Amino acid sequence: MAALPVFRWRLAPDGYATRRQLRARGLRPGGQPVAATLERPRRRRPPLVAHLYRVDLAMPVRPMTPGRWRAHAAMMRARRTCPSCRHDAGYVIPASLGKCVPCAYPNEQRAA
Repeated sequence: MAALPVFRWRLAPDGYATRRQLRARGLRPGGQPVAATLERPRRRRPPLVAHLYRVDLAMPVRPMTPGRWRAHAAMMRARRTCPSCRHDAGYVIPASLGKCVPCAYPNEQRAA
């Protein structure tokens, strides 16, 4: 098994990109294996590691289909719906509360 090339922070050659960099270009790894790693040294801790993919093997991002848009809208609607009062809160319900803010703090007075 051959070892992956390791590059220092900001010293990766052209032709390699992280997932985020590929996405910014409208690309995705497309099933290709990790081509190299990028390491950012830190004091007294292990280095941060990022996986790099080859840009020439990357594929275009798949477009969103109407079914995927519907599924995404349903998922976001479920995240905004309070399980206590069953109303759309207009924001994503915080996992720390588990319900909308008025239901979590019923005795608090609203600021006018």
